[in-house]
Amino acid sequence: MTSTSDIKNGSVILHKNKRMKVVEFLHVKPGKGPAFVRTKLKDISSGKIIDETFNAGVKLEFLKIEAKEMQFLYNDGDSHVFMDNITYNQFNVYNDQVGDTKFYLKGGATIDLLFDGDEILDIRLPSHVILGVTETEPGVKGNTATGATKPATLETGFTLQVPLFINEGDKIKIDTRSGEYIERVKS
Repeated sequence: MTSTSDIKNGSVILHKNKRMKVVEFLHVKPGKGPAFVRTKLKDISSGKIIDETFNAGVKLEFLKIEAKEMQFLYNDGDSHVFMDNITYNQFNVYNDQVGDTKFYLKGGATIDLLFDGDEILDIRLPSHVILGVTETEPGVKGNTATGATKPATLETGFTLQVPLFINEGDKIKIDTRSGEYIERVKS
């Protein structure tokens, strides 16, 4: 058991007999009264986010989570199939657990799966991915000075706003944390 001073974003704790992932935290030392830690916790099994406040120094049970590097193979309809790069074992992760992460998964991509024993808890994406544009309106030459954007659909089915000079077939870099366009990638 460790205390609230060890809380970090991404930590997994056992709280009220549920595995909770720390999404945000803030140590608060008011001018009057004892210090406390304000947190946002995500229930790993249900995905529900709650606000919780702990007094400073309270003992918490942190869970040891193991990250394994996996390769995304394909989506079989009900689940996404990943392969361990060392043992070649395949793991099925159900679509509801994958959630919006599916928009950044391309066949052959290497990502980390987080395990608590044999149970898959979460998918950790790289901070940026490169995806191809499959559908967008044609770009107009000389129309880039305004900073205007247009919708573009990517090879994974994800739709986002991109600058006007992006065309079908272009490869673009996407921030997986915000889902925003970063830059066009030269092929």
